[in-house]
Amino acid sequence: MTKTAVVTGASSGIGAATARRLAAEGYRVVLVARRKERLEALATEIGEAAEAVALDVTDAEAVKAFAAGLEACDVLVNNAGGAIGSDPVAAADPGDWRSMFETNVLGALNFTQALLPKLIASGAGTVVMLTSTAGHIAYEGGAGYSASKSAMHAMTATLRLEVFDQPVRVIEIAPGMVMTEEFSLKRFGGDADRAASVYAGVPGPLVAEDVADCIAWSVTRPPHVNVDLMVVRPRAQAAQHKVHRIAE
Repeated sequence: MTKTAVVTGASSGIGAATARRLAAEGYRVVLVARRKERLEALATEIGEAAEAVALDVTDAEAVKAFAAGLEACDVLVNNAGGAIGSDPVAAADPGDWRSMFETNVLGALNFTQALLPKLIASGAGTVVMLTSTAGHIAYEGGAGYSASKSAMHAMTATLRLEVFDQPVRVIEIAPGMVMTEEFSLKRFGGDADRAASVYAGVPGPLVAEDVADCIAWSVTRPPHVNVDLMVVRPRAQAAQHKVHRIAE
């Protein structure tokens, strides 16, 4: 029987790359995001193995209705989220923080709560939380994003303890510097120059497909193998603040 994987935030970046990769691994993939047209285009690209569902992960009732209509779920990839702003704590916009927490944390909570019964019923379910190295190491200008990803890290570790006697794996993938088409652009309010400066001179930042590869590898291990935490950075990023750059 074909297994079903639900991928949130599937309209671009890591989510879209993960959906493609899991489909290639033989999964039926359910693509979830708000942007219907982009989801449908991706579903058409992937083919019969994909289904597009336009949905806001922060809408708990809509998520419950979605889960109720899903016949089965073997894998949940909580990828939806992002960073907004880079202001210091003293000047941060509470609205930006609220938006990040609602999407990154509560969105993941909504989907995990709604689909956990089906993941358990599958007999070998897997929850993947896409966090960030920012959830493990703070940095200036990143308090809101780091706080939200720290909350996801705590939720992941707690869930693993709470379902220890159930047939469900709980995996955390924490990427470092990943260059995607939208992440930094969204963070800096559409300022393309500021977004590009994040990766300026970095030889070989990660791309979405690199993270998708890590997710697929973790998910396709034998059911008794749980990858608790995978931290993945580009070689050029030795640590959160230590990044090799080549003068341009």
